[in-house]
Amino acid sequence: MSEGRQGNGAIASGSPLTKVVLASNNAGKLREFAALLGAAGIELIPQGELNVPEAEEPHPTFVENALAKARHAAKLTGLPALADDSGLCVRALRGAPGVYSARYAQLAGGEKSDAANNARLVSLLKGEADRRAYYYCVLALVRHADDPEPLIAEGRWHGEILDAPRGRHGFGYDPYFFLPSLNASAAELEPAVKNAGSHRAMALRQLLARLTEEA
Repeated sequence: MSEGRQGNGAIASGSPLTKVVLASNNAGKLREFAALLGAAGIELIPQGELNVPEAEEPHPTFVENALAKARHAAKLTGLPALADDSGLCVRALRGAPGVYSARYAQLAGGEKSDAANNARLVSLLKGEADRRAYYYCVLALVRHADDPEPLIAEGRWHGEILDAPRGRHGFGYDPYFFLPSLNASAAELEPAVKNAGSHRAMALRQLLARLTEEA
């Protein structure tokens, strides 16, 4: 494979990435990714700015969904694309809500919202002694839609589930995700602190290390 851009406009393996489409319309994720990738000189473009519709996420695993979203965005834009699939995995719920974290309440006939998802989670854990949980993130970066060697990275952020929300930052399950080592919920952390230690931060550091190795 030659260096530089290929005939279809994609970036070949070994070439520096300077512009990447984020295969997500989640404002919270965009803020976190932009802060971390911007420091590495990578411009992140939300797929919505390029009129890319959200991809289907029919798969039972995080990595399959992340790859599907990345390839979808790359195919429609001709640019390298980055996607994540992430969620909350609770021990007492056998890993749920997992890949269904964003629509956990919908599965039970509720609305699709952070508030509804959190309400269902707390209800299911009522009286449960084991509150262990972790946020999990898989990142998939493809240089072009048919990239045979996508870069995959992952991160886990361990904590516990609270009965009542704490904090005003973050999104998703953050107000209920307690970090004993910091004596704070994820929503009580300043964005810079969260960006330094979250599951997405761990996965991004791993991804950037892989990119550096390829440069």
